[in-house]
Amino acid sequence: MSGFLLDTNLLSELRKEQRCDAGVRRWVEGTSAEAMFVSVVVLGEIRRGVERIRLRDLKQARALEKWLHGIPTVFSDRVLHVDERVADQWGRLGSRQPVPPVDALLAATALVHDLTVVTRDADGFRNTGARVLNPFTSGSDLRI
Repeated sequence: MSGFLLDTNLLSELRKEQRCDAGVRRWVEGTSAEAMFVSVVVLGEIRRGVERIRLRDLKQARALEKWLHGIPTVFSDRVLHVDERVADQWGRLGSRQPVPPVDALLAATALVHDLTVVTRDADGFRNTGARVLNPFTSGSDLRI
């Protein structure tokens, strides 16, 4: 498989609709939906964000929860799980140099499935060996 693994910050940007970064909008419009994947790790990050917001703004948390529940429907069979191969690759990444655990899990998923991570936070994936694309207007292009 080859395609793109969307990071949490990319999905969050897409939620902004009309206020979405122009570079992100161009990239999404020029990329086949079938080539875009999400990880259950990203779903977990979004869930954590919903629960944090719930403590101070119930209405906003409900809106985010509705959006979160729609993501697996939109991505259908393109939601990737942490399986034995991903876990093994994740363990190898952590041994080289410290990488934040969530970024390392996403990098491992991308490496196992031959995907490019699409994110604003390219630095979080440095030293993982994963291909990274930053489509944000202020960002750079493809980096390995």
